[in-house]
Amino acid sequence: MFRIGTGFDVHAFKPGNKVNLCGVEIPFNRSLAGHSDADVALHALTDAILGALALGDIGLHFPDTDSRWKDSNSEIFLTWSIKEAKKRNYEISNIDLTIICEKPKINSHRERLILNLSRICSLDKNRINVKATTTERLGFTGREEGIASMCSILLNEIS
Repeated sequence: MFRIGTGFDVHAFKPGNKVNLCGVEIPFNRSLAGHSDADVALHALTDAILGALALGDIGLHFPDTDSRWKDSNSEIFLTWSIKEAKKRNYEISNIDLTIICEKPKINSHRERLILNLSRICSLDKNRINVKATTTERLGFTGREEGIASMCSILLNEIS
């Protein structure tokens, strides 16, 4: 049996000097605002897994009203969702992740993002796609007010 999940997340910029994407620090002239480390890519991936498992979303399990998650590394959320999949006899088959922003430019960091996702998810890098796009200067990402990310995953039943 297979299960498909999608996830989406967005965070606004705040003053800072780096953004976290896929658990990788990327130098930039701003940071992302959020209760945790605001890693939009890991949040979208976590939501995709939770969606495939019919377990709600990241906010249900790690609410921003709970001080335990303040400034947390988002790898915690992703690792937990992967464990939940394994408990239900599922594993990730593949990941397709899109990062939506004008800046920072993502493609020069793409290989590091894939390698870190491969490490976190214990998944061959040839099963992980990370791509970036802009919104042609339209909307909040086009005005460089923040970053969005969306993710699709396929889970397959472990035999």
